[in-house]
Amino acid sequence: MACKALKRITVTVLDQEHIRKDWFFDFDGEPFKRLFDGMVKEMRKLGVSLSRVHNRDVTIKVNSYADLLNAVRVSSPGDGHNNQCVGHIIGQSEHLDIMEDIRTAVLRIAFAPETIAPVNEFRRVCHNCGCGC
Repeated sequence: MACKALKRITVTVLDQEHIRKDWFFDFDGEPFKRLFDGMVKEMRKLGVSLSRVHNRDVTIKVNSYADLLNAVRVSSPGDGHNNQCVGHIIGQSEHLDIMEDIRTAVLRIAFAPETIAPVNEFRRVCHNCGCGC
């Protein structure tokens, strides 16, 4: 009996320059590592291979929660989704919780990729973060 190949999803965290310190999140810290490791185990059981990359060659200036969402990208090449920011995938953030929003984006791209707007569609979404967008 042949083993079915796992769906591959990659979460890429870009470097950040924090203009407003209230939107700082430590993607190298233990809380994110625990969350991500738990997601890797959970997703594997559901047929998804989840990996994380830190791209230090690209820096995002973080002045709002929307910028923080833009600093995290999710790719699922098998579904035609390459390097889409979390904000594009989830739309408006319900609780301004980056770990919750990354989890939501991963689950959506894993199990409902057809519901994500094409990458060339212009989407501007207010994340209710107080940035003035």
